Amino acid sequence: MSAPITPLADRVVAVREAAETKTASGLYLPDSSKEKPAFAVVEAVGPDVKTLKKGDKIVYKEYSVTELKINAVEYLVVKEEDVLATIK
Repeated sequence: MSAPITPLADRVVAVREAAETKTASGLYLPDSSKEKPAFAVVEAVGPDVKTLKKGDKIVYKEYSVTELKINAVEYLVVKEEDVLATIK
């Protein structure tokens, strides 16, 4: 999937990974009760981004992103400085 958004400067465009809908005890959680995960997969990077690339899994500051919904896909625009870590 290619992001329909081109990030500028030190921003990245990412897509949240699906959250687990089943608890360890086997109960299914409705969408309204799930906490949004603070990790995503990078879909595009701006020209000033130095440490991230497309396909990286990232952990980000949850309340410092811009959320956009395009063609039923929720994209996140995140500043590189708000990315806390990458997941291998």
